[in-house]
Amino acid sequence: MDDKDKQPQAAGPDAAAQLQGSGGSGGGALLEPPEEAVARLEREVADLKDKYLRLAAEYDNFRKRALKERTEVWEKAQADLVLRLVDALDDLARFAHVDPAQTDAKTIHDGVDLVERKLWKELEAAGVTRVDQSGVPFDPNLHEAVTTGPADHPAKDHTVGAVLQPGYQMRGALIRPARVVVLQWPGRGTGDGS
Repeated sequence: MDDKDKQPQAAGPDAAAQLQGSGGSGGGALLEPPEEAVARLEREVADLKDKYLRLAAEYDNFRKRALKERTEVWEKAQADLVLRLVDALDDLARFAHVDPAQTDAKTIHDGVDLVERKLWKELEAAGVTRVDQSGVPFDPNLHEAVTTGPADHPAKDHTVGAVLQPGYQMRGALIRPARVVVLQWPGRGTGDGS
C-alpha cells in the first residue's frame, strides 16, 4: 500500500476548517467576524421575507381567481338551466292568458300537460329526478315522514304508503325530500314477544 493511501481524507467544510486550523499558523478554526455574520443573516432574513411576501401574494391572487372562476361557472350553469326552461315558461304564459270563454277545458288541460312534459324533458336532461314512489322502504335520506299509517301486511312495515309531496334530486344530490306517510305493522314493538 502507498503512503498516500494511508493518509486520512478530509471532506466537507468542517474538514477544511480542521485542516487549516491544524496547520499551526492559524491557531483555530475559520470563523466569520460577527459583523459579517450579522450582515449575512440580515440578508438571508430579508430574502426569506421577500419570498414569503411574494408567495402570500401569489396565494391570495390564486384564491381570488379561483373564487371568481367558481362564481362564473355557477352563474353559467344557472343561466343554462333557465335557458332550457324559457320555452316551456313561454308556453305556460300563453295558456295562462287564454280566454276561458273561448277555449274549452280539454284544450287548456292538453296545453298544460304539454308544458309539463316539456318542462320535465328539460329537467331530466339537466339531471333532475322525482322522488315519489310508494311501496318502497322508507329512507330518511330521501323521505320526510309526515305521519304514519297502519300496514296491512308485516312485509309493508316501515315502507312509504303515500307520497303527500314529491321530492327532487339533481344528479343524486337531494334538493327536497319527499313528504310521505310511513306504514307501520300494528304488531311491531308490543314487547309481549308474540
